[in-house]
Amino acid sequence: MQKLYYGVAYYDEYMPYDRLDQDIQMMKDAGINVVRIGESTWSTHEPQSGVFDFTSLDRVLEAMHAAGIQVIVGTPTYAVPTWMVKEHPDVLAVTPQGEGRYGARQIMDITNPKYLFYAERIIRKMMERVKDHPAVIGYQTDNETKHYHTAGPNVQVQFVKYMREKFGAVEKVNEEFGLAYWSNRINSWEDFPSVVGTINGSLGAEFARFQRKLVTDFLSWQVSLVNEYKRPDQFVTQNFDFEWRGYSYGVQPDVDHFEASRAFDITGVDIYHPSQDDLTGIEISFGGDVARSTKGASYLVLETEAQGFAHWVPYPGQLRLQAFSHLASGANMVAYWHWHSIHNSFETYWKGLLSHDFEPNPVYNEAKTIGRDFARLSPKLVNLRKKNEVAVLVSNEALTALEWFKLPDQEKNYNDIVRLMYDQLYRMNIGCDIVHPSSENLDQYKLLIVPALYAASDELLERLNDFVRSGGHIVYSFKSGFTNEHIKVRTTHQPGIINEACGIYYSMFAEPKNVSLKDDPFGVGEEQNYVETWMELITPTTAEVLAYYDHPHWGGYAAITRNEYGEGVATYVGCLPSPAIMRQVLEQAVKDAGLWGKDQAIAFPLITKYGRNEDGKLVHFYMNYSDEEQVLVYPHQDGEELLSGHRVVSQQQLTLERWGVLIIEEK
Repeated sequence: MQKLYYGVAYYDEYMPYDRLDQDIQMMKDAGINVVRIGESTWSTHEPQSGVFDFTSLDRVLEAMHAAGIQVIVGTPTYAVPTWMVKEHPDVLAVTPQGEGRYGARQIMDITNPKYLFYAERIIRKMMERVKDHPAVIGYQTDNETKHYHTAGPNVQVQFVKYMREKFGAVEKVNEEFGLAYWSNRINSWEDFPSVVGTINGSLGAEFARFQRKLVTDFLSWQVSLVNEYKRPDQFVTQNFDFEWRGYSYGVQPDVDHFEASRAFDITGVDIYHPSQDDLTGIEISFGGDVARSTKGASYLVLETEAQGFAHWVPYPGQLRLQAFSHLASGANMVAYWHWHSIHNSFETYWKGLLSHDFEPNPVYNEAKTIGRDFARLSPKLVNLRKKNEVAVLVSNEALTALEWFKLPDQEKNYNDIVRLMYDQLYRMNIGCDIVHPSSENLDQYKLLIVPALYAASDELLERLNDFVRSGGHIVYSFKSGFTNEHIKVRTTHQPGIINEACGIYYSMFAEPKNVSLKDDPFGVGEEQNYVETWMELITPTTAEVLAYYDHPHWGGYAAITRNEYGEGVATYVGCLPSPAIMRQVLEQAVKDAGLWGKDQAIAFPLITKYGRNEDGKLVHFYMNYSDEEQVLVYPHQDGEELLSGHRVVSQQQLTLERWGVLIIEEK
C-alpha cells in the first residue's frame, strides 16, 4: 500500500434521512480516506430474485469519489434475503441444535448449492457494476465468515467423501479413531452415521477440521469470482474475527486463519477489546500478531470500536492510543464499525463515531486528530516491517481436542492457556509472531512458546525436538504432545515424543486442590504462588527441576523443569500456574535465549513496539496503558518524536501522559 488508511463502515441504506453530503463533509473533516460499503444489504441490492437495484451503491460510490474518499466494496453474502428462504428453506443451516430459523445473519449453509447459486449471481452482478469505478480500491468477500456449525444431511455426505479421500479404507478410520468403543465401528462407507451425535472425540474433531475446510473453500471460491473482475490495482481481503468473549479474545475455533488467508491479497481482521479502565492493548496486539503472521506482511483492521457498547466508550486519549497501537503491530489501515449509530434493530446500541444525533462529539473530535496525524505521518509509518525472534505456536487441532477433552475447570479452555502465556510476553515487551503446525519457518526464531499442544503429529513433535537440538529454546505448557493429530493417546510415557528434548516423563496427573510450589521458587509471594486446574506428576530424567509441588502426597514430583538438549533448551510447565509464576518462567526463558534487551527495561503499563519503515529507519512506539502519567528513559539512538516533531536523544527521560503515545523515528 502507498499510504495509511483511516476509515469507517458506512451504511447509507440504514440512514433515517438523506444526509450523504453532510456525512462526507464530516468524514473529510476527520481525515477519513476510505469507507467500506455493501456487505450487509443483499436484500436492498436484490429485493426479489433476479431483480437488481444498485442505485444506493452507485450513489455512495459517486459521492465518495467526488470527495476523494476511496471505497472497499463487500460482497453481501453473509445475510440472506427473505425471498431466498421463502423459496428455498433448505438454504438455512441445519446444526446440532436443529433446523435454522430466519432472522439473524450468518444462518445459511455455505455448502448449499441453491445458496451458492444465488451468492454467485449477486457477486457477479455487483462486480460488473463496480469493478471499473475509480473510487474502488478493493473488495471484501463476505463478512466474518465461519461455518455456522452447518451439519445437515448434505454436509454429512460431503464429510464421508472427505474421509474416504483422506483415509482410503474405512478400516483405517476404525483403527485410528478407536471406533470399536461402544460399538461405534463403521464396517462400510455406506453405513457412515451422522457425526452430530458422536461421542468419539477423534471423529468429532475431524468433523470440526472438515468444517474449517468448508470455510477455507467457500472464501477461496468467492475470491476466485472476484478475481475474474478486479483490476490489477485492486485487492481482495476478508475481515477475520477471533474467539468472542464480549470482545476479541483468542484463536478462532471455526476458522483456520492461516489456511483461509492464503487466497487473499491482504489479510484483514476485526479487533474489539475492553476499554476505559480495562484497556490494556493486549487484544489489539494479539489480533494484529495473528493477522500479520498469516502472510508475514502488513494487514488491515477492517473493524474496530469507536464508541461501541456503553462500557467501551473511550476515555479522552484512548481512541488515539488504540489507533496507533494498531499501527505499532503492523496495520496499514484502521477502520471503525461504524460511522453512525443506527436507529433500529439488533445493533442499535453498538455506537459508531457519531451518536444517534449525528452531531460532533468528543470521540469524533478525537478521531479528527488521528486522521490528521495518519495523513501527515503516512510516509513514515506505512508498510512497517517487523522481525521478531519469538513466536507462539497455535493450533486449531489442539483447540478442538481440548473442547472434546476439557480441563477439570470447564470454564478454562485452550485460549486461556494461549493468553496466559502470550499476555506475559506482551507485558514484558517481547514482540511475537504467531506460527502454526504447518509453518516452515520455525528456524528463524530463537524462542518458541507452545501452549497446550495436546493434538500433534509425530512429524511436528520431531520438528520441535530438532528445533531445540539445533539451538532453539522452547517453553511448553502442560497437555502438550499427549495425542497424535487424530487425538489418539500415545502409548509411550508422556509427553510422548517431546520427552526426549524435555528430559522428563509422567504417567499420572491430578486436579490440584490448594497446591502451591515448594518454597516459592520464583519469589512471587504467597498469594501468587499457586497452581490450579491441572497438574502433571513429572519425573525428571535429565532435566533440572525448577519447581516441585508443595503437597503432602505429590511433593516428590516436579512441576516445572528445564532441560538442555543438544544446543538448545526445553522448559516444560506441567501445571496451570498463576500469571506471576508464568511471567517468571518466561522471563528466564527469554534471558536464556539471549533476547532480554533494552526494551525490557520497561514493562506494562508502558508498552513498546518497533518496526522498520520504508526509509529503512527504525520506528519505536511507546504507549501508556494507564490512567497515570508514566516516565521512561529512551534507550535507543537519537531520533525525532513524530507526533510533536521534537528531537529526542538517547538516555533522555520522556514523559507519557495518561493513555498517551510517543512515536520516535531513529535518525
